[in-house]
Amino acid sequence: MKKIFLTLYLIWVGVVFTTFMIILLPVFILPIVLGQRYGYITYFGLYLWSRIFSILNFIHYKTIGLENFDNKKAYVFTSNHTSFLDIPGIVRSVPGQFRPLAKKELIKIPVFGWIVKVATVVVDRTSLQSRQESTSLLTKRIKSGISLLIFPEGTQNRSNEPMLPFYDGAFRIAKETKTDILPMVILNANKLMPPGKVNVKPGVIKMVFGKPVSPNDYENIADLKAKVRNDMLKLISAHS
Repeated sequence: MKKIFLTLYLIWVGVVFTTFMIILLPVFILPIVLGQRYGYITYFGLYLWSRIFSILNFIHYKTIGLENFDNKKAYVFTSNHTSFLDIPGIVRSVPGQFRPLAKKELIKIPVFGWIVKVATVVVDRTSLQSRQESTSLLTKRIKSGISLLIFPEGTQNRSNEPMLPFYDGAFRIAKETKTDILPMVILNANKLMPPGKVNVKPGVIKMVFGKPVSPNDYENIADLKAKVRNDMLKLISAHS
């Protein structure tokens, strides 16, 4: 009986995900295509979609630590990554618009891939030129006052460790642009929808924001990366 229920629920989640993404697709794509300054409309549409997704699927996102965010500043958000359910939570929890760094594989997903093309900075990690171009574009966005979101692990964590090793990209951009890093962690998403699996169930996911970290306080990228990673591990430990 439980297996039947979870199968029906999975179908329902897929219907909700796709239906409302198609309905809101013009709001996602048209504003930002007209210019980056209209990106806030796109992200408002994504916020609406994430709210609908959350409510209709009985997946509740609980946001903690939002007082650490100053809506007058742009940040480099660094987050752990354990599930596809991370995305709706990030969209509805991060105030205002931002630009995520996304893997090129995501543009292959029907409908969702179109949104990825216009609302993120896509990178082909196997191409040095693509990595350089994406870094240049991310730097341009942060200098225009738009926050960035980067998963420093580079992919979903399928290990038994709290987090995978970090890449340098997020910390290099923060250092070069003198932009504060705002660490955040997502908890319980991997239990509701494990990475690499098509299983999903309702429940509560925590979105926890830490305190900003100034890159100016650290002489090199390695020390900055270690500080942010340590802060994120502490958030995971404190709120698990």
